[in-house]
Amino acid sequence: MNRIDLMFNRINSKTFIAFKTFMFLFIFSTFAHANPAPKSPIYWSDGDSGRIDGVKFRLANIDAPETGRIGQRSGAKCPEEVELGKQAKAFVISLTNNADLNIIKNYGEDRYDRLVIDLSVNGEDIAAIGTRKGFYKSWKHENGRSVEKKPSWCNIK
Repeated sequence: MNRIDLMFNRINSKTFIAFKTFMFLFIFSTFAHANPAPKSPIYWSDGDSGRIDGVKFRLANIDAPETGRIGQRSGAKCPEEVELGKQAKAFVISLTNNADLNIIKNYGEDRYDRLVIDLSVNGEDIAAIGTRKGFYKSWKHENGRSVEKKPSWCNIK
């Protein structure tokens, strides 16, 4: 073999190694992106309502602070409520992320066509946990109607 042939073989072997490396990375990245982490079955629109596998729901007999704009229908009543609402939503997202969720009781639909439910996370009632931590307040309902005034989240010291 002459010197040019040896040089050509070295270039080809380096090219072949580079090609194999490229193919490995390409195949690895394809599989890595083809199997993303499983999506959580629950989405929270605020601290006490959202969707489970696409079905709208609301937690029963509790209230979380609103996250909607002040003055908007069903929105927050003050800036403090907006901030507390964001905290309540972050709390419940963290609590239910990758957790074992079960509907304890289904009360039927409310006037917004949401299922009103008691929901447990890892065997404990979410409403009880949230109330204990100060993210929820009791707001009793019977037959889809409130039987007490909606809790206030403003001017709380």
